[in-house]
Amino acid sequence: MAERIPVTVLTGYLGAGKTTLLNRILSEDHGRRYAVIVNEFGEVGIDNDLILNSDEELFEMNNGCICCTVRGDLIRTLHGLLSRRSDFDAIIVETTGLADPGPVAQTFFVDPFLQQRTALDSVTTVVDARHILMRLHDSREAVEQVAFADQIVLNKTELASAAELDGIEARLRKLNPLAPIHRARRADVALDKVLGRGGFDIERIVSLEPDFLAPAHCEAGHVHDEHCGHDHDHGHAHAHDHEHDAGIHSIALTASAPMDGERIRMWLNALVNSKGADILRGKGIIDVAGEPRRLVFQSVHMLLEGDLQQAWKPGEARYSRLVFIGRNLDEALLRKGFEGCTTR
Repeated sequence: MAERIPVTVLTGYLGAGKTTLLNRILSEDHGRRYAVIVNEFGEVGIDNDLILNSDEELFEMNNGCICCTVRGDLIRTLHGLLSRRSDFDAIIVETTGLADPGPVAQTFFVDPFLQQRTALDSVTTVVDARHILMRLHDSREAVEQVAFADQIVLNKTELASAAELDGIEARLRKLNPLAPIHRARRADVALDKVLGRGGFDIERIVSLEPDFLAPAHCEAGHVHDEHCGHDHDHGHAHAHDHEHDAGIHSIALTASAPMDGERIRMWLNALVNSKGADILRGKGIIDVAGEPRRLVFQSVHMLLEGDLQQAWKPGEARYSRLVFIGRNLDEALLRKGFEGCTTR
């Protein structure tokens, strides 16, 4: 089977700088050629005219957000693009600023042809440092875009002070503790941090940032990133929950006791079947009793993928750690179900 084509979904609220970032991707000398799908809100598009002239394939979808009601249009566009594939290496889907990125990401998991031909590399959300706190207060779409991202470009940083930027990052981290944040001016983030990350690649969850799923600790507002030097306690099962805008919560569950493999699989399947519509994202590393390898999973709404991956190192403290981002999540019920899967 031919190598699958990586897809980057580029999202962010109106005016955040998505098209600026897209133009950087299309104009820089990185040796890759992109096919671009632009979705606009309304019958008459303008983003098409704002994108720099290039040799890339460009498709425009108008008349509404990419969402469940018009996902068929996205699928048909992608089918047509791939069936007559010319010389391009990757695909970028730029959504309207009013789009919920969840259904866009799901598209690449629910269509058999796209499952075979494409691989969702990243959902990258661009946010405007000047206005994001207001947008998180008054826009459900802005909250969805931040919560669903696997990486965030904090753009227009020249319009905020250092203290304001720290506060914005803390707010974004509370809403989405999984996504690294890249600060930028005019979307000048290093493209090797944005492209080719494998953000939706299960095999890379552990290899990229094995401690990134650690729950918050220490003082309020503590931010976990690659520079975090604190020790993480794996000695007991617990959950940490933040309440956020539009009812979205981030819940982390950690346990040191091994998990019963069959029980944890059944619980996760039942969870996404019953609450998948409310779970935007889920990721986890699970210590299965008697298994030398880590069970790594991630979920996108009602879609769940999991596989045995990297082996635990000799003498390494084994643990299970899950993070869910969604709305109306019952922390107590999740904790009870999670703890019920241990072998103790």
